[in-house]
Amino acid sequence: MTLQPGSPRPLGVTLVPGGANVAVASRHATQIWLCLYDATGITETARILLNARTGDIHHGYIPGLAEGARYGLRADGPWAPERGLRFDPAKLLADPYALELDRPFAYHGDLALPRSVELDTARLVPKAIVRRAPAPTMRLSPKRPGFVYEISIKAFTKLHPGVPEPLRGTVAALATPVILEHLKRIGADTIELMPLTAWIDERHLSALKLSNAWGYNSITFLAPDPRLAPGGMREVSETLRTLHDNGIRVLLDMVLNHTGEGDDLGPNLSLRGLDNASYYRHAADDPGRMINDAGTGNTLALDRPAMVQLAMDSLRHWTRLGFDGFRFDLAPVLGRLATGYSPDAPLLTAIRQDPELSGVTLIAEPWDVGPGGYQLGNFPSSWMEWNDRYRDDVRRFWRGDRGATSALATRLTGSADVFAGSRRPPSASVNFIAAHDGFPLADLTAYQCKHNEANGEDNRDGSNDNWSWNSGVEGVTKDPVILAARNCDARALLATLFLSRGTPMLTAGDEMGRTQGGNNNAYAQDNAITWLDWVHADESLIGLTGWLASLRAQHPLLCADRFLTGQSPGGDAPPDATWLRPDGTPMADGDWGGADVFGLYLQGAERPGDTPDRLCLWFNRTQADAGAILPMLAPGEAWRIALATTPWPEDEQHLPPAGTLHMPARSVVVCVLRERAG
Repeated sequence: MTLQPGSPRPLGVTLVPGGANVAVASRHATQIWLCLYDATGITETARILLNARTGDIHHGYIPGLAEGARYGLRADGPWAPERGLRFDPAKLLADPYALELDRPFAYHGDLALPRSVELDTARLVPKAIVRRAPAPTMRLSPKRPGFVYEISIKAFTKLHPGVPEPLRGTVAALATPVILEHLKRIGADTIELMPLTAWIDERHLSALKLSNAWGYNSITFLAPDPRLAPGGMREVSETLRTLHDNGIRVLLDMVLNHTGEGDDLGPNLSLRGLDNASYYRHAADDPGRMINDAGTGNTLALDRPAMVQLAMDSLRHWTRLGFDGFRFDLAPVLGRLATGYSPDAPLLTAIRQDPELSGVTLIAEPWDVGPGGYQLGNFPSSWMEWNDRYRDDVRRFWRGDRGATSALATRLTGSADVFAGSRRPPSASVNFIAAHDGFPLADLTAYQCKHNEANGEDNRDGSNDNWSWNSGVEGVTKDPVILAARNCDARALLATLFLSRGTPMLTAGDEMGRTQGGNNNAYAQDNAITWLDWVHADESLIGLTGWLASLRAQHPLLCADRFLTGQSPGGDAPPDATWLRPDGTPMADGDWGGADVFGLYLQGAERPGDTPDRLCLWFNRTQADAGAILPMLAPGEAWRIALATTPWPEDEQHLPPAGTLHMPARSVVVCVLRERAG
């Protein structure tokens, strides 16, 4: 092959007439080679020096390079770990712009050997496959999610008996009829896929004979992991098209805060070998010491041009493929400068002004483990954020913590304390009670303490602050009384989620009673601990979830995108919300401390021209049945019960006589205005 200068843009390997253009960003490398391999990905067939350089970009045009070719990169330069430089041409490197890989990444100790040990790692590194960039796929019209359903692709589909066996555990399974039927049954209009980009196991897991089940340890940023998408980008694109045809939007969980190359003892697989000093953050007074704001050993330098470019190119790639938006893991890293977090940091600013990305859904996990890392409420105005205050306050209320009722009231009305100050609506709050990280919903009522022994870290990992309870017995029991109590509480928790203003998010399986046996950090359990047990799914709980989603969609008073204030919206309109004591009178300031039973009366028209609606939500967290007086209605009107999370005997399921409502213990009841008589 005769190498020609080519172009410094675009980055990566791009097919052009007659061959391919290759461009790699590295400020400190002295030489970069493209290494070609045979169809097996084992034998190196050519090593081509990129002998043109424009600024920090090494580039060249390679005639005859065609689609399907397998390749890797090598980089040379100083080996000076004290300066953050770790160049080693014996280490084959994955192109961070690769569009497809021929196999998954697998950890091996040889990948982390120093340059002094001249051991070629080509046999251990997946080869990139030259592919054309996919044609843009039409996304659904921009719209904020109504109900987000978080999915771990493999765990969600691996054991489903209705999914064809070859598809189980893959992206393609999401497009099968049984999965689509389930998504529609529960009313999820938006699914959020946990990481899809190619990842590697943490190095300590191999010794424990465990593997990463979640994928939050990426190496490349544009290629889907072959374990989840053996059909590559085409499989992803076709699945997105089917989901869109069924009215379901799809978000992708992106890990742009760190990579699986880990700390200084980690593997040399991609960015570390291409330019460790440029792509990762290092201490200002010690260039050899990596910053660890992500808690994983490294932190990406997202305030520097090369890393901003890579992040933006990856987001545009997935957007063009058809994704409707993103959730960002440990998102404060995206806004970190040397001086700390800023919503005007380079990457956040670039996203805000980009015509392709500014209109998609953007959700932040608004915390990391670095200094000043808790940033709930501080992301740009167009962003949504996971609201952990919602999670904790709802758990504390149903656990029975004293003083938790007033905090719950703030969450039910949209978390104005977090978002109103920055002129953001309730929909900016992604409300959740459980997520992939932590206890699943069923375990909140069955385990007071974490039980992470299976993770091999002597139960030291995972959070100790779970705000959970065990209903009388820790863990597994056959006691019907305790099982019934746990079921009541799970139903009450679900109802609270869907009756709150904001954007509800549910993790797949929580609507069917999934358990992790008390493990609240199951990232390393790629097995039955995290795989959904569809055969024993709680059909009643699934039905309740679908009914709650439907109830929410039918009543704008439950999902309107404005904060409830307890004030009249204007004119002769009644207050938008009234808090009630069980005797039907409005709550006073002194009532909140001991309010275990209370109501929320909603009334009004949320949109011009709407017929005024009225709902009364009642919450009883006590262990005893309770009675409540419903608000008085005009002649010809009546209340009807739209929801009772703990149904009472069928012969008692009637409209409340004379405005008196019966509330079972540990329950939520929703009354709506019945159609006018006549």
